[in-house]
Amino acid sequence: MAGLAGKGLGTMLHTLLNPGQTPLRVLCLGAHCDDIEIGCGGSLLALLESRNDVEITWVVFASNGERRAEAQMGARLFAQGSLSLDIRILDFRDGFLPTEPVRLKETFESIKASTPSPDLIFTHYRQDLHQDHRAVSDLTWNTFRNNLILEYEIPKWDGDIGQPNVFVPLAKHNGDTKIHHLQQAYRSQAEKPWFSHDLFWSLMRIRGMECNADETIAEAFYSRKMIIAV
Repeated sequence: MAGLAGKGLGTMLHTLLNPGQTPLRVLCLGAHCDDIEIGCGGSLLALLESRNDVEITWVVFASNGERRAEAQMGARLFAQGSLSLDIRILDFRDGFLPTEPVRLKETFESIKASTPSPDLIFTHYRQDLHQDHRAVSDLTWNTFRNNLILEYEIPKWDGDIGQPNVFVPLAKHNGDTKIHHLQQAYRSQAEKPWFSHDLFWSLMRIRGMECNADETIAEAFYSRKMIIAV
């Protein structure tokens, strides 16, 4: 994707997707309540800023109590301006997704059956060291075999940040809005040392440097299979 460095989200999408495709259907999958927002929130904000025909299905697998309400708020904040938003906050137990393989697989099949075929899927990075993240990533590929899938990254103590191959340069105001929305929606996480403005900005800044982004920040993804129509 080096040829798209610094060119912005619109160029990337017009290269990866049929430019005439409308509506644009996006499926966002997250193991936990803030994963989608952290992993691809800036890209969603940029996408919705550039298009008014985006339909979003937003699925969070593990939640309970206060976190469920936070996830609802996060989805609505980040999906403002979408043509439609289908939020599904499920009740799997945090940290135990791999221990419920049958139920998890059935849930993925239900998502596939009840969702129009997505043009773009955001999911977890396959090499993520969190067991829940890996389970969601593996079943995304197992279930959606003919769709464009971009795997996002989550910074954490495991130190598993890798070398992504797809970059989405962001405007600085989208980076600021991403962090503001995260802090607004997820107040229960405010005291955690990793849930901070400087951490979120630092990762976007590093990825922006790597792709020579015009406004210095970017989000990055991993693509294992991509089809480009010429």
